[in-house]
Amino acid sequence: MAYTKIEHYDEETTKALAVHYKEILRIMGEDPEREGLLLTPERVARSLQFLNQGYEMDGSAILNSAKFKEEYRQMVLVKDIDLYSTCEHHMLPFHGKAHVAYIPNGYITGLSKIARVVDAFSRRLQVQERLTVQIRDCIQETLNPLGVAVVIEASHMCMQIRGVQKPNSVTTTSAFTGAFMKEMKTREEFMHLIGISVH
Repeated sequence: MAYTKIEHYDEETTKALAVHYKEILRIMGEDPEREGLLLTPERVARSLQFLNQGYEMDGSAILNSAKFKEEYRQMVLVKDIDLYSTCEHHMLPFHGKAHVAYIPNGYITGLSKIARVVDAFSRRLQVQERLTVQIRDCIQETLNPLGVAVVIEASHMCMQIRGVQKPNSVTTTSAFTGAFMKEMKTREEFMHLIGISVH
């Protein structure tokens, strides 16, 4: 039986991007007509669309699609969410884990929706600092919880394979609202649960 790969991309966008990637190959001194590179511009164009699909996602709509009334008022934590993004300064990948918690205030959301919100903002040209805050603000504004906590730990290819070339470096960013900002015990519990020491 033949293998059929089904993917959906905007073909006009693919064509437009491919033209530029073909020229980039030529400027680099490559021959874009040789066998190995013949389809590379189209492949890269589709890859770029896939890696940046977050522009087509609405974080609030994702949370609202599974928003339920619930009187639970303890911490809800989704940790170790795999995260892949692209540094807007060098257009190289950065990847790692997001840890997201909130304390409901009358409403909860589906657990998978938290991970989808991370995808919605990470699948864009980003800096880690802004990404952390965007995830926090989306949850705070949509669910109006008693507090939100977001910590991201990520490795950046722009630091590992170019420039300073520090392959073991990890960047950690955090953003808090409400109870996580005001109550040290709540924040300490969150940090303990995700395995980060508070000194």
